[in-house]
Amino acid sequence: MERNKEKVLSYDYIRGLAEGEGSFTFSTTTRKSADGKIKRFKIPAFSISMHERDESLLLKVRDALELSNKVYNYQQSNKDGYKRGRKAFLIVRDLGSLKNVIIPLFYNELVGHKRVQFNDWLERIGSDPLVPESYKLLSRLHENGFYAKNPKFHDKQFT
Repeated sequence: MERNKEKVLSYDYIRGLAEGEGSFTFSTTTRKSADGKIKRFKIPAFSISMHERDESLLLKVRDALELSNKVYNYQQSNKDGYKRGRKAFLIVRDLGSLKNVIIPLFYNELVGHKRVQFNDWLERIGSDPLVPESYKLLSRLHENGFYAKNPKFHDKQFT
């Protein structure tokens, strides 16, 4: 029996990992406009964070989903006095990856609170005035039933 043979991560495994360790959220950023005013934006984001010992697992998730994102490794804040280990993060913010990989992977496939979080996230993308107009496409595709009507997203297998 080969013990070091690499396992391919399945759709269901990645979804399960996201149910426990993932988050559908927004990254807040500020930019200076041409007229010198500071503008605040909310960029939709999907992230999975784990203890740094599982960084290689996050790399496998990234590679299985054919994402080009970096996996970050940070020391957690210890403002409360507790010393915690470092965390590894896979964060996906780019429009193409959210539209073509992340949303199709999870669309109508989550259960429990993560399903609620995912659906609320899609709704907020469309309604929050701080979300850039280009990202609102994600919400419009959802509202128009694009993801529900295209079973290729549900059948596609990542290897």
